[in-house]
Amino acid sequence: MIKTNFFTETPAHKVTQQLGCFSVIEYVKDISVSPATATNAYFCSEMGVRKRQVAASLNGDAIVIQSGAMQWFAGNVTAATDIKGAGDFMKKMLTSKVTGETAVKPKYSGTGLLVMEPTYNYILLEDLSQWGGNLVVEDGLFLACNDSVQLSVVARSNVSSAVLGGEGLFNTCLKGQGVVVLESPVPREELVVIDLENDTLKIDGNYAIAWTAGLQFTVERTTKTLVGSAASGEGLVNVFRGTGRVLMAPVRSNFNISTPSK
Repeated sequence: MIKTNFFTETPAHKVTQQLGCFSVIEYVKDISVSPATATNAYFCSEMGVRKRQVAASLNGDAIVIQSGAMQWFAGNVTAATDIKGAGDFMKKMLTSKVTGETAVKPKYSGTGLLVMEPTYNYILLEDLSQWGGNLVVEDGLFLACNDSVQLSVVARSNVSSAVLGGEGLFNTCLKGQGVVVLESPVPREELVVIDLENDTLKIDGNYAIAWTAGLQFTVERTTKTLVGSAASGEGLVNVFRGTGRVLMAPVRSNFNISTPSK
């Protein structure tokens, strides 16, 4: 039996999200500071720049996480890898090169508590049933999922989307039923969710961080001619067609926005 104050709200941390076996603990105030770092820590906290940890409460089930993400676990929890042999290891190494994810993703199963390393990234808990059981995520976003979720690699359907779209040649695809944990570059409050029903979404830049696997992704000109696209000042756009959902972070690159004139 495990007893811990880890989930008890304190002046330093509290549980901000919970879905399935996963919980997100956010350190709302960094109190382990010195006089030299207190000011910086205060304003970081006020602006939402905070440490976050994902915890998984296991009750006879299993989860898969990124290699190196585990910080500690307690209880009757065992770890295993998904490597089936030398050939399978080489295949996973190749997969990791093209997706930016780790080659080996350990599986933890049993009964107990597992806590992952803290991160300053924002945590998204996504139920795959809300994505039709098929979710494609941008490179490096995957953190953890239920063992019932299948991880695979999907390639771009055409060269134009791979070379010109800024999203890479390959992405991680998650299929099945369960909860997926993602590390987002922006908080959920800044994310835009767009549901398409046999329709089209065009984005000027690689702001889509996740989308339904069934959507067709291409890169196209904003107008029918190259001259027209150049004149419009937009050029090429990422296009999603079909029925599904797109999760977009439109302010992820706001550091390049010019300062408004007074």
